[in-house]
Parts: sequence; C-alpha cells; structure tokens
Amino acid sequence: MLVSYLQRTGGLRKLQPVALSRWQQRTLKTQRTLKTRGTNPKKADKEEEKKPPHKGYFDELRETISSWQQSTLNTQDTDPKKADGKEEERPPRKGYFEELREIMIMPLTSADPNIPTKRVTAKYCAQKFTAPPRNVTMLSSDFIDDSLYNPAYGYFSKQALIFSLREGYDFSSFRDSSAFMDVMGDQYKEIERELDDVRGITRQLWHTSTEIFKPWYGYAIAKHIAEQYMADRKANVHDDPLVVYEVGGGNGTLMMNILDYIRNNEPAVYSQMDNNFVHANAKVINQSILDWSTLESRACFVVAMELLDNFPHDVVRYDYDTGEPYQGIVRVYDDSEYEDNYEPVTDPTIRSYLAARKQAAPEYKTPALPSELHRRLRRQLPLAPNMTKIEFIPTHAFRFLQVLGKFFPRHRAVMGDFYMLPDTVPGAVDAPVVQTRLKGTMVPCDTYMVRPGWFDIFFPTNFELLRSMYNATCRAPASTAAGLGGARVCTQAEFVKQYGDLSKTATRSGENPMLEFYGNNKFLLS
Repeated sequence: MLVSYLQRTGGLRKLQPVALSRWQQRTLKTQRTLKTRGTNPKKADKEEEKKPPHKGYFDELRETISSWQQSTLNTQDTDPKKADGKEEERPPRKGYFEELREIMIMPLTSADPNIPTKRVTAKYCAQKFTAPPRNVTMLSSDFIDDSLYNPAYGYFSKQALIFSLREGYDFSSFRDSSAFMDVMGDQYKEIERELDDVRGITRQLWHTSTEIFKPWYGYAIAKHIAEQYMADRKANVHDDPLVVYEVGGGNGTLMMNILDYIRNNEPAVYSQMDNNFVHANAKVINQSILDWSTLESRACFVVAMELLDNFPHDVVRYDYDTGEPYQGIVRVYDDSEYEDNYEPVTDPTIRSYLAARKQAAPEYKTPALPSELHRRLRRQLPLAPNMTKIEFIPTHAFRFLQVLGKFFPRHRAVMGDFYMLPDTVPGAVDAPVVQTRLKGTMVPCDTYMVRPGWFDIFFPTNFELLRSMYNATCRAPASTAAGLGGARVCTQAEFVKQYGDLSKTATRSGENPMLEFYGNNKFLLS
C-alpha cells in the first residue's frame, strides 16, 4: 500500500532541476534595479568595471526564496485580523503518517460475508457474482480472468464475436492485397452495423487467420499434422490412430478444415481418426484445459491457435535492492475504482513459474530488473523508487504446459500466436493490449484495470522463452527417449511457405496476403 500511495502522490518521482518562474525572474530583476537606482551614473560606470563575482543559479534562487519568505512575514505582520488581536484559528496540521493512515483505511466489503477475508478468485466470482464485485482484492491474473471469462459479464461471454463468412475468399479475383483489404474492411463494417442494429449493444468483432484464409490456412496446419504423423509411424514412434485435440476451438472452422484435408488426402488415416474440442464454450468437451484431469495415454496432437494471447497473466515487480519479486494485487473499491498494490509472492503458481524460468532459461534476464551496477547507481539518487517497473508473466500459459506434460505425455504441439503487438500498455514488460470499440473504432487503454467485460485484453508471447519452458515442462527424458524431441519456433510466413498451398491465396499481382498478413505471428511446433 505504501508503494502504491507514493506512486499516486508522486513520491517516487526523481528530483528534477528547478526552473525559475516568471514571478521569480521579475523579483530578481527588481532587486538588481533597486541596487543601482539613485546612484551617480559616472560612479556606476566605474563600479561596472569592478563587477562582483557572478552568482550561481542556486545563490540567486536562495536570495529569491529568502526575499519571498521575508515578504510573507511582513504581510502576516500587517494582517488586519492579527492587528485586531484576533488570530484565525486553524486546525492542527496532520502529519504525513496520519494522512497516509487515513488513505490506507479501506471501506468495508459488501461481498459474500462468508468469505473470511476480502481476497477472492476468478473461479469464486464466476460462481457467486452476476455483476463485477466491489470491495474485494484479487490477484492480477484473477482480475484479468474474471474480466474476460466470467459467464455473466465477461468479455468473451457477452462482447466478442469472431469474423466469419460462409465461404472463403477467391483471392485470384482481387487485383492485389489492397483490393482484398478494401473488400474485407467493407464486410467487417457491415457485420458490425448489423450487430449494433439487432442487439442494440456494442459487440466487438475480431478476426483470425483461420477465418480469413479458410480453408487454406487450416489445410496448412493439417498437412503439417499429417506429415508428422506419418513420419512417426514410419519411424516406429507409435502405431496409434491419429488423435487431435483443438484447444480454444472458436467457431470450429479450423477443426473442420483439418478433417476435410485428412479425409481428402489420407482417407485411411481419416477412417480411424479421433478429434476433440477443448474449450470453455465447446460443444464436445465443455471443460477448461486448465482444469483437465484425464490422462491421454495415446500419441496425439494438441492444436492451440491464438489461445496463448488471451491467457491471463500475473503482475510482478522486483525490489531494487534485493531483486525479490512482489506479486500484483488489484483492489476494487466500492465505487468500482481500481488500485494496484504489491505484496511478497505467496501464490504457488507465480512462485513455480519464476523458479521454472530460472532453471529452464538461465540465460534469460527479465528487462524489468536492471543490472546490479545500474541498481547500485540508482540507489544513490534522491527519492529513487524502491521497486522496478511492472512485468506481466504468463502464469496461465505455464499451467497449460503443466497440463500437457502431465496428462498428454506423448503429445505433439502446434501453437500459433502473436509475438509482438502495437499499442500495448506503456511502461511494462510483456504488456498486453487493452482495447474496446467506440463508434466502430478500436480504442487502446493504458492500463489493464478496466471495467470487466467491456475490454479485450490480450498479450504477446515470447516464443523463444516459451520454447525453453515447454522443453523443460513437457519434454521429460522419457518423452525424448520415445523419439518426440524438443520444440522449434518459426514465423507464420515460414510455416505457410513450408506447408501451405500459396497458389490458392495469391492475388493477380502476385501479392500473397497469407504470407504478408499476420507478420507478428509465430509458431511453436514439437
């Protein structure tokens, strides 16, 4: 709380050089004029030859302040109220810690009285609340989870829709990529207008590579799966049927494209194929992947496209002196105002992630924590902050990897997502984009602490770090010995060049939107 208060009151700001105001400059000029006024001009000329030593900036500033203090005392001495002997009664001035204590007193909670403390989780909010709670505290990841996935008021349950057309585009009919963008933009706006007219609320429409480039994007993923499956069979890695799990299935378009490709190109494999959806809103397996508890002993493929970006993250900051991490807490007040506070790490997932990252990627140094020399020099500055800037850490993605390693020990992964995003929350490491739609325009925000349900919150993924974490978590020695091997990372352009049929997505000018668009996407393949 102390750190948060100092942040809000400016207590953590650096000491900046002071510039003289116009009033102070006029005062200095007046003082110089008074010193020379009424003197003999000739004498003044002689005195100019013997100028006193030039006063420094702080000498002049000290004289100005002294002059101002003296004028203030003179004004007080001539105050008519004091002249009458009636001094104005003022309440005793409160000390710094008295004011701080008043600010730190939090209002009583109006949440469920059965909760022994004010701390709640996203799972509890999903079970108990039909509106965003007040007078509660929760981990940053729980706040983001509740904002996105609460069944009553979460963003994905009430706001988000996926841009999807009945038929895919005929790219050969477009002159170039710009013409394709114009047509898609018009369709996008038309769907948005229809949603606003029919539902009367502002729903947000977002698009994916799967929908824009269907079925060819899905076919590229299916070709990778088919080739890897046949290679494993040929190398006697296993003789299981093809088993595919899609996590975060969206509209189901990707799985349909995978099934169509396998049916058309590998009919023998298709006849024994087992496919599954795992999604909060899925029609086949209505279960979150993070709550998965069933062992899949067969060799399988786990496909997760644009899933990682909407996994909630936790917030940590580090002590400048010791490097000790502190976990972020969101405080929701009675008037729905939000405040971030920090406490020593007690959450087991945060602790496990930081320990696993240190072991799996010892070469990784978080940009949030400067070097020891930088921290030592910074400590010499007056009023230097005692904590680093914010870092968002992918604790839920880490839980996803733990589920894969524990319950899908023989899996191969196909994950694709953003590795870089524009308009992220400023001043933080691996920060998300927080945005909402206003009159057809997406408006970014500079904080993740926004009203639940009305804002999309999505994160970039550090795929190189993810690969290290994946290999350490999901590729135990037994898996490596079975011929599964570690993961590799490639860009989306590299992936579609290797597995996609680029002739189907080329325009008449030769430009290829499937190669050019989503240049900020990468794949992790194992």
